[in-house]
Amino acid sequence: MSALKAGSRPPWVGLGAAVWVQIATGNVYTFPLYSAALKTVMGYNQHQLTILGVANDIGENIGIPAGIACNKFPPWIVLSIGVCVCFLGYGVLWLAVSQTVQSMPFWLLFIALCVATNGSSWLGTAVLVTNMKNFPLSRGTVAGILKGYIGLSAAVYTEVYTMVLGESASKLLLFLTLGIPFICLAMMYFIRPCTPASGEDSSEHVHFLFTQAASVALAIYLLTTTILKDILSISDTISYVLIAIMIILLMSPIAIPIKMTLFPANPKKPMPLIGSSNDLGAEEGDSSQTGSLLVPSSSEPYLGSFYESEDVSEVDILLAVGEGAVKKKRKPKRGEDFTFREAVVKADFWLLWLVYFLGVGSGVTVLNNLAQIGVALGVDDTTVLLSIFSFCNFLGRLGAGAVSEHFVRSKTIPRTVWMAFAQIIMIVAFLLYASAISGTLYAATALLGICYGVQIAIMIPVASELFGLKHFGVIFNFMGLGNPLAALLFSGLLAGYVYDIEEAKQGGSSCLGPNCFRLTFYVLASMCGLGSILSIILTIRIKPVYQMLYAGGSFRISQSSDH
Repeated sequence: MSALKAGSRPPWVGLGAAVWVQIATGNVYTFPLYSAALKTVMGYNQHQLTILGVANDIGENIGIPAGIACNKFPPWIVLSIGVCVCFLGYGVLWLAVSQTVQSMPFWLLFIALCVATNGSSWLGTAVLVTNMKNFPLSRGTVAGILKGYIGLSAAVYTEVYTMVLGESASKLLLFLTLGIPFICLAMMYFIRPCTPASGEDSSEHVHFLFTQAASVALAIYLLTTTILKDILSISDTISYVLIAIMIILLMSPIAIPIKMTLFPANPKKPMPLIGSSNDLGAEEGDSSQTGSLLVPSSSEPYLGSFYESEDVSEVDILLAVGEGAVKKKRKPKRGEDFTFREAVVKADFWLLWLVYFLGVGSGVTVLNNLAQIGVALGVDDTTVLLSIFSFCNFLGRLGAGAVSEHFVRSKTIPRTVWMAFAQIIMIVAFLLYASAISGTLYAATALLGICYGVQIAIMIPVASELFGLKHFGVIFNFMGLGNPLAALLFSGLLAGYVYDIEEAKQGGSSCLGPNCFRLTFYVLASMCGLGSILSIILTIRIKPVYQMLYAGGSFRISQSSDH
């Protein structure tokens, strides 16, 4: 399963396979489906349960090892590691919830949950890094699509949980233990480096629109069927038919490579090998264009280090050095390839990290406690809440990718401006939760889901645009650490603590009423207020970078000399 040489296949097969892996990667969103059973079987209180929710987020976001591995090994090795840890982690959780093994200690379940969800970081990093490099000129769109399918995964799992598994937590955990490895092993062969899409093919835009439309159709279908299942009594036969339709919709992106096989487009001329410093300078007009011997003509965007020929000999490199094509190493500028050490000392790096920490961290606090929030506010079936959150999370991810891509190319507006708008809307959502006004619970959940998705979908292309794709896996996974840290502070230490205090006041086995989470919502609203201010500052700072990258409406980027 070694990586294919550049030029040997188009990237659309890998994107279609990545959709299935991304659905599997969304297993982290199933925690609300089995958390109640875990609490009951193990006899935990809400504070202990929220600590396990933090473990769920820690495992998902400890992705730096996966990012490093993506730079050293082919995707199939990274995927294989993800498969193994998912199997081990969810296997232990299944043994506990099914009571196959009695009296497991709390620390063991905490570690098992970290291990289980850490598989998602390996799986998600492998497909995201591979496809971002396969589609370097459509980063926002690709990130929106792939992260959008992760957002949909909660609804997919909810559909399977309610229609096939009989709402059994132990069956769900067994499904995660065996199903995730099966899906990823089946798709592993197709996820590999391919010829980077050049953007010249006019059908590429149509292909992206088709993929986005297919994902929207799947999202609407999942939301509709989940609501119908809640309202109507659906037989097992109909349930299986509905699941079969869902699988067909999940297979829709495969139609693109099938169409390209049956109706192939005219092949494009290969990019020329340039050995002259004058030719290299013609692209950008200065000497900053260094580090890769393969560059496009002056009418094409520069693809940099993620499209390097394997046929360039050492003699060619020595000749290029002698002619001035390879220059001495210098510190990279924003928009070029940074190492992790070079990126981590930049103010923009930490501003982006803080914005993501505050926005996603406050959103994941609600997600981890969504079942308990629903019960406290009088909702009997919280699976509908999870489906609404999942659907809107998907819309936020997909929409943020498409909208930011449009405005960054047409107006050179930095993508981070949408993070600011999203966090302002999140303030409204948290205040709606805190008010507990009748009829606002579902609206607040929908708003929060959209804005939560926007934060995730925007951070990924911004990190790649500011700091390059060469070490993208490590950099974006470090950004992701903001999620579990915020979950520990806002969910584990705040939400769970406030809930248990109120529960003790009521003297019952569960907390009821708006006071269970009201203080938490006020704190989260203030955090989003701070996040919106920081995102505006970041937007102002990086505006010149986007004007440089997207001048004239097309992507242009210089690379540093340390390739």
